[in-house]
Amino acid sequence: MPISLYDVTIPVLVQGLRNLSAVLDKGRAFADAQGLDHQTLLGARLAPDMLPLTGQVQRASDTAKGLAVRLGQVPNVAMEDNETTFDALQARIAATIAFVEAVPREAIDGREEASIVLKLPSGEIPFTGQSYVLTFAIPNFFFHVTTAYALLRQQGVPIGKRDFLGG
Repeated sequence: MPISLYDVTIPVLVQGLRNLSAVLDKGRAFADAQGLDHQTLLGARLAPDMLPLTGQVQRASDTAKGLAVRLGQVPNVAMEDNETTFDALQARIAATIAFVEAVPREAIDGREEASIVLKLPSGEIPFTGQSYVLTFAIPNFFFHVTTAYALLRQQGVPIGKRDFLGG
């Protein structure tokens, strides 16, 4: 049986977001146990030109929503990128999961050859539905999830590969 476009998108995004939520919980617990100000973790960056932890979570959320919007042809739900606490990030993740889970399977399956045009300030990038998922959206989503994980590890949070994978 062939794998469907829905199966390689929505469940993958939801699992990644749930795992991201779990590592954020461990980050908060670590900060509390160590007496660290939460802003130390939330504002952590791998490099000066990269987004902090809050921005990585926001971009993972945006990428998941963007996939649902572009591929599933559903209206977007704006999120303001104003999260500054663990609770606010968790609320955003929960809202993102609810949003992508609401996209019907039939809105995504069969859209492998659909025209998807990503509009960026530098220009437009044309994709098919399948190439958008496989070469842009899923890799971009995991770039931000992985970077959030790496930021927490860099700050000493005791998480490992099983946390990232959801084990």
